[in-house]
Amino acid sequence: MTRLSDEELQRLRLEPESELVERKPSGGDRSNIRRNICAFANDLHGYGRPGVILIGVEDDGRCAQLGVDDELLRTLAQMRSDGSILPLPSMSVERRVLDGCPVAVIVVEPSADPPVRYQGRTWVRVGPTVREATPDEERRLLERRRAGNLPFDMRPAQGATLEEDLDLDYLAQQYLPRAVAAEVLERNGRPLAERLWSLRLARERTPVFGSLLGFGRDPQAWLPGAYVQFLRFDGPALTDPVRDQKLLTGRLEDVLRRLDELLELNVSVRTTIAGSPREVRAPDYPVTALQQLARNAIMHRTYEGTSAPVRLHWYPDRIEIISPGGLYGQVTPENFGQGATDYRNPLVAEIMHHLGFAQRFGVGIPLARRALAENGNPEPEFVFQPTYVIAILRPAR
Repeated sequence: MTRLSDEELQRLRLEPESELVERKPSGGDRSNIRRNICAFANDLHGYGRPGVILIGVEDDGRCAQLGVDDELLRTLAQMRSDGSILPLPSMSVERRVLDGCPVAVIVVEPSADPPVRYQGRTWVRVGPTVREATPDEERRLLERRRAGNLPFDMRPAQGATLEEDLDLDYLAQQYLPRAVAAEVLERNGRPLAERLWSLRLARERTPVFGSLLGFGRDPQAWLPGAYVQFLRFDGPALTDPVRDQKLLTGRLEDVLRRLDELLELNVSVRTTIAGSPREVRAPDYPVTALQQLARNAIMHRTYEGTSAPVRLHWYPDRIEIISPGGLYGQVTPENFGQGATDYRNPLVAEIMHHLGFAQRFGVGIPLARRALAENGNPEPEFVFQPTYVIAILRPAR
């Protein structure tokens, strides 16, 4: 991540606004700030340099005397992972003091995978102004992608075709309205193949692996391990009799919805009378925590080179959720679940967000921990190995 010196930032503070710098007297217009983050990430002119947003500076460079506190910095930092800008931008937020002027500095790196969208729209910067990209400008951004560096879920599945292997009706009727702003869809006259390309779901006329997972007619034909195996045991060991078992297959939304139903069916709820006429219902596991940890396993698992499913083993004394693939990128055992985010499958994460299974990024583990604590369950345990991650939950005391 680029870190600019005070001298460089002071120069940007005083120079006229351009494709690489935006000044704001406050952080109040959050929608405009997000549009600028999106535009800098798209780097329409291909400068290959970060864009900078200086908050606390007037248009003419004068200090706005803004109180740059921790709350403002947190609010700005959360713009990266709240799901409104996709794919997630690479950016940093920090407080700096420039010639006595406190400033919140947002540095946005050019995306290796444009176009980046804010609320379904592609924004670009032309001179000091931010505006929605034209179809030709969006096409330029598409052509700039570095195909050789793409993660597995964004690589083309050679041999697959849009018409034969994707459920195009489901895509057009269910997914596109959730992923793209309604007015953009209404005025979009481009062929479907080009629209899927712009959403990273296809390259030319070839579906990528992530789109086969999300919208394929038979996802497991292309990704044999892309399912969830559920086993409920009568005893505490893997060799004990199996009381119930399920294989959850199909496209991503179907798997996730069936998984939610399965979790709710298997949670036991104890009812106690706490004084007439009130009763208290206490589940052995909070469904929210199970959902967050299972979805986290599906989102972050490895799909490449393995036929292993996500496994959910339900024992009388614990639940184990096993995700193929170790920790990825900048996530380590030390910072796991502490806000550090990195995505082995950025397209899968984006699809899950648009389908409503990931409201914000990077908060799944904290949400699960909070739900467990509020329900009286012990802290979840995690086992990290190079080829898998296990989340272990124990029932409420």
